Amino acid sequence: MAEYLVIRLDPDRDKAAHWIAVDSNGTRISQPVTGPLTEATRDAADRAVIVLVPAANVLTTTVDIPVRGGSRLLAALPFALEEQLADDVENLHFAVGTRGDSGSLPVAVVAHEQMQGWLERLAEAGITASRVVAENQGLARIPGTLSLLVADEQIMFNDGADNEFVMQGVKPSDVLTVAGALDDASVDETEGSADDGSPGHLLVYCDPMDEERFQHDWIALRHELASVDINLLPDGVLPRLAVTVAADRGINLLQGRYGAKAEIGALFRPWRYAAVLILALTVVAIAGKGVDYYRLSQEETVLKEQFTQEYRQIRPDDTREVVDPVATVNSVRRGFGGPAAAQVFLPSLQQLAAALRQGGSVDIEAVSYRAGVIDVRLTAPDVATLDNIQRAVSDSGRFNASIQSTDQVGDKVSSRIQIRESGV
Repeated sequence: MAEYLVIRLDPDRDKAAHWIAVDSNGTRISQPVTGPLTEATRDAADRAVIVLVPAANVLTTTVDIPVRGGSRLLAALPFALEEQLADDVENLHFAVGTRGDSGSLPVAVVAHEQMQGWLERLAEAGITASRVVAENQGLARIPGTLSLLVADEQIMFNDGADNEFVMQGVKPSDVLTVAGALDDASVDETEGSADDGSPGHLLVYCDPMDEERFQHDWIALRHELASVDINLLPDGVLPRLAVTVAADRGINLLQGRYGAKAEIGALFRPWRYAAVLILALTVVAIAGKGVDYYRLSQEETVLKEQFTQEYRQIRPDDTREVVDPVATVNSVRRGFGGPAAAQVFLPSLQQLAAALRQGGSVDIEAVSYRAGVIDVRLTAPDVATLDNIQRAVSDSGRFNASIQSTDQVGDKVSSRIQIRESGV
């Protein structure tokens, strides 16, 4: 079961904050505490932190917009609401909630300056919030019921549907009149007139002092409404607001530019130990490969030096760097006329004979073989015939033929063609 620390910020930065620990079922885990915001970090521990910000600074409304969620929706909101806003949309932050059954989309709007001030205030106290919610959204919505919460000098209201707002320095009857829950005529403080068409049921939350302060208004409202149910809050309004937002109610203001880091952190948190383990294994694997590569490089250098020393004893006049030891060994074998020479000489003559049969009237003048290279001197009718012979030998794939020289002798062409194994 998830546990939360719900912190309610006072509009005055210098005043104390209020906090309480609750679980996702709406059960209190601790008593409400009032004190400096820095002291709330001790109660946060491993709990997710939900911050309630002053409702007077946040506009909560609904909008009918067909765009689905995501960045496109956040980009379209300012244009859908700009006529209802007094400030420039560039100065405002927009956040959305879950679309209701009516199809309307809940929206919260707050100034960037105000939002940044709250987050800086939390950062200074060492607190990272998982959610930031306007405090009036802690007043639960009950379908078919008018809900009203008196908090200090302000009154929070919702009609159980899409209509919710906060008013300051007014009576409960004034709030209900603005909401259209009463007739236009003002309610008398001492008596009211009841009729058969009573507008609805009113659920009130307030502390004992406010219950006594508005006692005449309660009497009048009981004459205007079907029922008025007053619930006293002896521990203040925070416990009532906390149990609602802990059940994932309300619009989280940590969206857009303010929500990216929190969302990434929330996704990474369950996998952080696995990620650290994978990272450690990767580092160990890379280090192991590096050690193996260094060891093999050292062994290669030693073997190359040994091979070079042995090769210099066989061919002391060859001072070139040994790049390909295999090719060097084959060259030595061919130079000594070993089996490798026969394996090259005879197949090369066979390939040359096949090429000559395709080339037409060609006379062979001389053939020589040395160190795996065959030199052929021949006379052909023209240069095109020589090209055909050269391509026919090279097309075999095993040998490469190259024309070393050509001379015009009468009406024929005298040429020298060199044949060697491919890759040598």
